Amino acid sequence: MAKSTQYIPAIGRRKNAIAQVRITPDSKMTYIINEKTLEEYFPIEEHQKVVRASFTAVETKDDFMVSIIVRGGGIAAQADAIRHGIARALTKYNEELRPSLKSAGYLKRDPRSKERKKPGLRKARKRPAWSKR
Repeated sequence: MAKSTQYIPAIGRRKNAIAQVRITPDSKMTYIINEKTLEEYFPIEEHQKVVRASFTAVETKDDFMVSIIVRGGGIAAQADAIRHGIARALTKYNEELRPSLKSAGYLKRDPRSKERKKPGLRKARKRPAWSKR
């Protein structure tokens, strides 16, 4: 297998979103998310910053072609899942990047998710209004 075709796989998760990330060393930085560019898939600038956050945290000089398949969850959860997957792939690529990614909190899978609805309640914790009669 040629050096240019080797990729580093990783999986990132957040809420119900799962992102399969592959980073490949390349001549320039490109993102392909579900066969769309970063700007097409995430039109909101804040989500684009979240996706790029792992690379800005390590300030790496290397450029990568980042190929991502993401499904489930909402748009914000998908952006966080991609950030988590990229951070994991970068630690596989270079173990020396781990401390900066860990201190930024990008290697921890955020455990917060929607709480299930309980019987007798309207939502997870919302109760019907109490009436005396």
